[in-house]
Amino acid sequence: MSNPPRYLIIGRVLKPWGVRGELKIEILTEFPERIASLSTIYLGDDAKSFSVERARLHSGAALLKLRGIDTPQAGDEYRDWLVQIARADAIKLPRGKNFLYELIGLRVVTTDGELLGEISDILDTGANDVYVVRASAHSPSPESGGMKVKRGARAREKNREILIPAIEDVVKEIAVERGEVVIKLLDGLL
Repeated sequence: MSNPPRYLIIGRVLKPWGVRGELKIEILTEFPERIASLSTIYLGDDAKSFSVERARLHSGAALLKLRGIDTPQAGDEYRDWLVQIARADAIKLPRGKNFLYELIGLRVVTTDGELLGEISDILDTGANDVYVVRASAHSPSPESGGMKVKRGARAREKNREILIPAIEDVVKEIAVERGEVVIKLLDGLL
């Protein structure tokens, strides 16, 4: 499992909006209504802090007025920058939901006990997420007592990537506390 990040991405600056320096934000969170209540956001890789003067949802995007950005020209400097919040300010997720960062590094095991590898990335395809699983030469689970778990030909090639759709028919259990995701292999999946 990976270390928790200090900030969570909730959007991306699209462009300045209006003449007073508001920014139009592409929403990249499942909880867009939360944006309207933010008091502080962080922009870019360096997480530059800004106080939020106003925030509202508008036509599938968010409009933010940030202290210190008062003209469209000043706002244009932040075009394409990521909009982040402090992890401590994130909402508590409903039972059975996880932040994506919590899944990176989890072992992926089939319902038959075959270790496929670890989640190295998560792709957003629009319809559903897809877990990028990197097969590794040896990834024993704690339950195996340090011995290699059952491995099939699918997982033998070190660093091979396997794409697993994150859908109910495939993902049977996400157990962050055990460090694993249990999947059911459907015909033609691998």
